[in-house]
Amino acid sequence: MKVLVIGSGGREHAIAYALNKSSKVDEIHAIPGNPGIAEFGTCHLGSVEDLDGILRFVEENHIDFTVIGPEVPLCMGLADLLEEHGHKVFGPRKFAATLEGSKAFSKDFMARHHIPTAAYKEVNSYQEAIDALKGFDYPVVVKADGLAAGKGVVICEDEQMAKDTLKEMMIEGSLDGAGSKVVLEEFLTGFECSLLCFTDGKTIVPMVSAKDHKQVYDGNKGPNTGGMGTVSPNPFMPSGMDEVMKKDILDPFIAGLKADGMDYRGVVFIGLMIENNKAKVLEFNVRFGDPEIQSILLRLDSDLFDIMYAVSTSTLDQVEVKWKDEHVACLVLASGGYPGSYEKGKVITGLKDVDEDIVIFHAGTAFKDDQVVTSGGRVLNICALGSSLEETREKVYKAADVIDFDGKYYRKDIGLM
Repeated sequence: MKVLVIGSGGREHAIAYALNKSSKVDEIHAIPGNPGIAEFGTCHLGSVEDLDGILRFVEENHIDFTVIGPEVPLCMGLADLLEEHGHKVFGPRKFAATLEGSKAFSKDFMARHHIPTAAYKEVNSYQEAIDALKGFDYPVVVKADGLAAGKGVVICEDEQMAKDTLKEMMIEGSLDGAGSKVVLEEFLTGFECSLLCFTDGKTIVPMVSAKDHKQVYDGNKGPNTGGMGTVSPNPFMPSGMDEVMKKDILDPFIAGLKADGMDYRGVVFIGLMIENNKAKVLEFNVRFGDPEIQSILLRLDSDLFDIMYAVSTSTLDQVEVKWKDEHVACLVLASGGYPGSYEKGKVITGLKDVDEDIVIFHAGTAFKDDQVVTSGGRVLNICALGSSLEETREKVYKAADVIDFDGKYYRKDIGLM
């Protein structure tokens, strides 16, 4: 099989890495890929938003199977386009992808299908938002309706911060239009966790748990990022939650897909807040979480290609999904200044000097003059398997000392908070 992976980040590197282990996969291609994927696959110039260009590549290169990594091409309808032309693809169709593409749509889906979530109000203008604030206590959560690369959610501690955030999103256009419509949401307490599932729209199979660390500074302080690291399993997950989540969230989610006629064949990422052994949904994402999947896929003990192909052909109930018992830690090395402004083009050293059991996924790198350099805010994902959380933490932090680039930054408390 010739497999094409769409995307260029750590998530796509992890997907390609796992697919490359399959005996059924002969060639890995990526658009545009990254230096990590290039170590075992072939990367091709192109944009994830050039749907016609991707279709042309699939047909000219006789690609057998396409895996869509990022949310933007899914929300643009890439899966629909490829399937309409007779090509096998892993990823939900455009209508289903609106669950991530619009926070308001997603909240309405949850309300209609009785999926527990925070109280909310959809607002379409700055003045409407200011008036609606009177119905919320503080902190209040302000969510841009559209796609905002993980930066569209702000927890506002007081009224002034909420007004400033709304002004930036709705009047000043700080998120390139993603905040022209906003969802105001009740602030939930408890602990946050990530639940990722394979689904073909009929069957839903949860993956092993993972804990993400969203805020940029130690102690869960500072602005939200795309994720500064993960551990799997989630050390804070209460016992007995599997059945609770199946009954309260997964079963009504599948029923909602069927009732609304959503063609959902891919991954659903469910952000949860858990308190007193009850779970509420923070958000749905329609692709693998990043960097959650970097930890989760290292624990997969089944053939990822078999699972993805079964999802795409609506036969997920015929595949057994097995997992390793080991722990995994994933530490993000970021550019100084992230999630704000940061410099690119910094030479990365030490990539070949880490211990052999370390797995490095490239998240924001590029080639320049035959050297690997930084090209994004989140630069590298350092991952390790081990028999305990403590062992995996020790391994990734040791590797973090070996790898270097100007401005390197990372959290010191992954897995502890």
